[in-house]
Amino acid sequence: MLDIKALRADPEAIAALLKKKGFDLDVATFSELEERRKSIQMETENLQQSRNSVSKQIGSAMKAGDKALADDLKAQTATLGDDLAKAKEQLNDVQSELEALLESIPNIPHSSVPEGATEDDNVEVRRWGTHRTFDFDIKDHVDVGAELGMLDFEVAAKITGSRFAVMRSDLARLHRALTQFMLNTHIEEHGYSEVYVPYLVNAASLKGTGQLPKFEADLFKVPVDKDSGNSDLYLIPTAEVPVTNIVRDEILNDAELHQQYVAHTPCFRSEAGSYGRDTRGMIRQHQFEKVELVHVCRPDRSEEILEQLVGHAEVILQKLNLPYRTVILCGGDLGFSAYKTYDIEVWLPGQQKFREISSCSNMGDFQARRMQARWRNPETGKPELAHTLNGSGLAVGRTLVAVLENYQNEDGSVTVPEVLVPYMGGKTQIG
Repeated sequence: MLDIKALRADPEAIAALLKKKGFDLDVATFSELEERRKSIQMETENLQQSRNSVSKQIGSAMKAGDKALADDLKAQTATLGDDLAKAKEQLNDVQSELEALLESIPNIPHSSVPEGATEDDNVEVRRWGTHRTFDFDIKDHVDVGAELGMLDFEVAAKITGSRFAVMRSDLARLHRALTQFMLNTHIEEHGYSEVYVPYLVNAASLKGTGQLPKFEADLFKVPVDKDSGNSDLYLIPTAEVPVTNIVRDEILNDAELHQQYVAHTPCFRSEAGSYGRDTRGMIRQHQFEKVELVHVCRPDRSEEILEQLVGHAEVILQKLNLPYRTVILCGGDLGFSAYKTYDIEVWLPGQQKFREISSCSNMGDFQARRMQARWRNPETGKPELAHTLNGSGLAVGRTLVAVLENYQNEDGSVTVPEVLVPYMGGKTQIG
């Protein structure tokens, strides 16, 4: 959530910055709501002061023995009380409207974010690795998996529906091996603390990280028996939600920053806005797994930590010897909560293109303001908003896709990347 004080000070300036994201801030509506709020708030304060003043006069009249005056003043107090209650109700209503408007406004992009409207305008910052040369017809991961007899979309459709997959035998083991390899690398080499988190979260958690209210259509909602006293829950779209909310409503000491967490979870997305896209294979599934990296840090370190975060995700691809490129997202492709984002795109021979495998974002204080995640600045002794960052390290299913396509062999087998051989019980090939 943006700083309401900054919006009040210069809404036109904020609107100009948001143009880079392709977002049109309704300055007129915001200004009109603000004028109403100020007017009603002033009326409320005046009524409160008047009631307090009259209440004091009642005491004086009672001491003087003037019952008639006291009764008259009591009647005035009752009338002022009714007017005050109505004013407070109006103030709550306009503040709710302001809150709803604020929740719909995305984060402001960093000054280094390039101009642009779509992913075609993203700017490449580096490439790593060499594309493998094949002397046979390249298959995509769907055909590689089918030839292995280990990847089945038809059975998954029978069990559940479209956009799910069943993996068998060594392919399921390879998927698990990738997960363990990623976790171990981030914990042992990059210093992350592993956390296990719920796969169901409440609405407050989703509001805290910016998925609600804007992206409710992309979520799987799980109704809860109201008699239990619980509110409805949602399946997590990413581990970013439960992990980042660990610090919701907390005030951390400076010594506790920075915090860096890694979590492996399934992720569930309805992909409401993606019908017709990537319907073949495992690129865009309703259920998939990720190893997620989350940072909570001092504001003056978040840009530095974003670069570290991207590097940590890139290391996984380098160890797997998978060619990739890293791009900085343009304003129009930047996520709702993101201040600045790098996407890492892995090379898929079956598609002859780079595809996103990790998105690493600095959210600034946008999520922290929604969550009230703060740290106590030792220089001032006062609580201040922390900065939050997150990124995939990596999306496990898409990494499996990249391994199948880049390590396929002419006979239909798949070579196991060297770094995964110990996780595969010494197997160097599946098929």
